[in-house]
Amino acid sequence: MKVYLLPGLGADERIFRYLQPRLHAETRVLQWFTPEPHETLPHYVARMAERVVADEPCLLVGVSFGGVVALEMCRLRPLARPVLISSIPDADCLPPLLRIIRNTGVYKLVPPQLLKLLPRVGQWYFNISNGEAYQLFREILRDMDPVYTRWAIDRLLHWDSTDIGRGVQILGTRDRVFPPGPSPVDYLIPNGGHFMVLTHAQEISAILNRMVNEEGNLS
Repeated sequence: MKVYLLPGLGADERIFRYLQPRLHAETRVLQWFTPEPHETLPHYVARMAERVVADEPCLLVGVSFGGVVALEMCRLRPLARPVLISSIPDADCLPPLLRIIRNTGVYKLVPPQLLKLLPRVGQWYFNISNGEAYQLFREILRDMDPVYTRWAIDRLLHWDSTDIGRGVQILGTRDRVFPPGPSPVDYLIPNGGHFMVLTHAQEISAILNRMVNEEGNLS
């Protein structure tokens, strides 16, 4: 059972530094491509899916925007099982703050690079503690590709999840980006924030390893 890992918006393999060694399976991080001009999300996902073996069961583990991509990829890879970490299961679960940002179009006026100048604001919003997690967050901000980030924000806010399949959702109780709502969540991680793939890797890896064993027993 292979486990494919999709980082969050603007992130890379560094966010899996504590999760990946704990997984009892072959893992592969799917790095983001630079989007083509005006590229649609389905077209982008189709390019990403070329790196996922079509005729083998697997787990597609996506963090934040990576969860959206994982769900979309399962339209093309029906043997894959999507797992959503700090993400949403469909567009209807977009929280009120992000709906306001979408409806006002304010995200088009604010360059993504601005967040690099305000790391403490991002630290609060993503609920990141001081120490190594915050240092990694600053590194990710420093290396953030503004072209990809602006594109991904737009595609997230205007995601059409019609007829999307169901994923296993792992959400933190203190996630400010995608806070727990009225919809049921498969796994709630106590005190987990939006960066919990790094800070709560032990709890998340235990869930994923159980899924790997279950899928292996079924195949």
